[in-house]
Amino acid sequence: MRFSDDPFARPADRLDRASLVLRDRMPVSALLDGIRSAGNVGSMFRTADAANLGGLYLCGMTATPPRPDIEKTALGATETVPWTYRQDPAAAVADLRARGVQVVALEQAPDAAPFDDFAYRFPVCFVVGHEVQGVGPATLAAVDACVEIPMSGAKKSLNVAVSFGVLAFQLRRAWLAAGSPR
Repeated sequence: MRFSDDPFARPADRLDRASLVLRDRMPVSALLDGIRSAGNVGSMFRTADAANLGGLYLCGMTATPPRPDIEKTALGATETVPWTYRQDPAAAVADLRARGVQVVALEQAPDAAPFDDFAYRFPVCFVVGHEVQGVGPATLAAVDACVEIPMSGAKKSLNVAVSFGVLAFQLRRAWLAAGSPR
């Protein structure tokens, strides 16, 4: 459900989807930088709903609702998760940082910390990138930090939607551990 340029805003004219849409959400959002696969985007909407994320920033060439191929995996979550589209992901990161949001890229970078051993500060927005190319260079240059999911097998990475879910629920765990309300 597209609300505004600020998925955290609570305008009076939001479409009413009962408490599912207006419920209190974690101060955690995600920025999708060039996620071409509509199936992955739909999975991320569904995971964002399950983890109670505050909203999604769909950027660059990321697929956007309404599309049947997004809805196939989102199963209605595009109607319960606030989202907005921004053409320039680096500009979106700059805007978030200017509002005091910590922005962390999930990327295999030389300076990346393990995702489960990082001091997240709320509100936080995490960035995921293209399945093969990763987070774009301009976006990476704009973030506060990078975290990664250490790999132990023969493959060097997880599917982007799976990685999204791992970090979304790590941030949920951190938020709850900090004594925040469910």
